[in-house]
Amino acid sequence: MTTCAFSFPFDAGPFAWLLLVLAFLVLVFVVERALFLHRGLVLSSDFIDGVRNNLLAGRPLEALAACEESPGPIPRVVKAALLRSAQGEEAMRAAATEAALLELPVLERRLGSIAAIGRVAPLLGLAGGVLSGYGIVTALRDGSLYASGDAILGQAQAALATAGFGLLIAALCALAHHFLVGRVRSIVTEMEVAAHTIITFVRHELPATPPKA
Repeated sequence: MTTCAFSFPFDAGPFAWLLLVLAFLVLVFVVERALFLHRGLVLSSDFIDGVRNNLLAGRPLEALAACEESPGPIPRVVKAALLRSAQGEEAMRAAATEAALLELPVLERRLGSIAAIGRVAPLLGLAGGVLSGYGIVTALRDGSLYASGDAILGQAQAALATAGFGLLIAALCALAHHFLVGRVRSIVTEMEVAAHTIITFVRHELPATPPKA
């Protein structure tokens, strides 16, 4: 009797292939989000210093240009506040809040998909195990003693591998989601700090008559 070695996912059934597709999607989503959020975390201290220096030198247009040229949501929030500087502090804070709310869905994009895949993957792994269990029952009913032994071993391996792969995907999704949510929270905090710093500077620290260049 010759026993063929079990090969995942080729011998694991259709649910293993579906889990592979989901794993690939998660990988794409996580890499894209990590790169996007990394670009969003600009060096806020250097950026804020540059904006303040332009405002102190009486160059508001250059300050706005710095906001437009800098990547990420933080410069856009600061720009929204600066555009309302002539309307008072409350208007600046309202503009910054509105701009931050517009940025939040962009920052959280695909995080829900990663979490959903993490919840579904174990269920798909369990479904693959059930399908393999049905194969075991069929082998016991229809096969000879040796044939049934080979079939049972293969189906048992398929059930364990598929269920384990589903759990692995779920664990990785949970870790990736936690990491990305932390990055989003860091950016939101940076937006709040940057907006507060610029608004306080413009309304309370900036001289009424800036020095001439």
